[in-house]
Amino acid sequence: MTIPVIDLRADRGEVMRGIDEAYGTLGFATLVGHGVPEPVTKALFAASAAFHAMPLDRKSAVELDVNHRGYIPVAVSTDRTSSVEPATDPNLSASFMMMREDMRDSAEVAAGTYLAGPNRWPALPGFRPAVEAYHDAMLAVGERLVDLVAELLGDTDGVLRGAFSTPTTWLRLLCYPPQGAAHSGFGSAPHRDFGCITLLAQDDVGGLEVLTPGGDWIQVAPQPGALVMNVGDMLHRWSNGRLLSTPHRVVGRRQERFSAAFFFDPHMSTVVEPLPSCVDDDQPAAFAPIEFGTFVRGQLESTYDHHAR
Repeated sequence: MTIPVIDLRADRGEVMRGIDEAYGTLGFATLVGHGVPEPVTKALFAASAAFHAMPLDRKSAVELDVNHRGYIPVAVSTDRTSSVEPATDPNLSASFMMMREDMRDSAEVAAGTYLAGPNRWPALPGFRPAVEAYHDAMLAVGERLVDLVAELLGDTDGVLRGAFSTPTTWLRLLCYPPQGAAHSGFGSAPHRDFGCITLLAQDDVGGLEVLTPGGDWIQVAPQPGALVMNVGDMLHRWSNGRLLSTPHRVVGRRQERFSAAFFFDPHMSTVVEPLPSCVDDDQPAAFAPIEFGTFVRGQLESTYDHHAR
């Protein structure tokens, strides 16, 4: 089995057929023609490399806060609740996390929305503009994909579009340090993503692997300029199991690896349950309703040392 390729420049019907086939069988695809300008992506990766090259004390000045923004050091996250294979060893990666910018006087902060708050920016010239430009470009891609998925699933009630009117966005700039040949740790242990849509840009080092329905791990080969998209648990629930949330992992490499993961999720207050269009007498609802923010809180508190404290 190979990772399918979806060209978002194709006509709408062809794109939706590609999404239906890819996410109904494997849960992963490579997206081309997504419209994110190459200079924007290159600037992001340059900013990420510059940040991760900073001395530890400067990165630690913006270490992860209670709103899940900032620097995440190596070996402080462990996928203990993974439905694939609960991990006992921490992930061997460092990262910088930014989310939707909610200033302290914003309506989201005033309402007490889980994780609402401002981002933590390092003292690094040019870093914030490059990161925000990429985030905004990816926001447009996420909105387009939700619109396509909503039509594919027959969501004429506007449930999906409404849930993303104020989306929860995460942009994680990952750096995987080199691992020796004898090291058995994972850059990221086998897991399913807990959100809705993940869009990954990766360098040419490789290491991302996907579990096929047949039980084999296959590599997601890097492709210049492409994005790797996978479906998370929330979209799996919304589709009543039609779209697959697939296990994946990052295996260690002998050279440093960089990637940028953009997560496009509904508002924290969203109650996720199978869409009416995905439920009938032959396919009854397979999932109980769940509030996204409550689910996220459980995931973060069990995975990250910062939230456990």
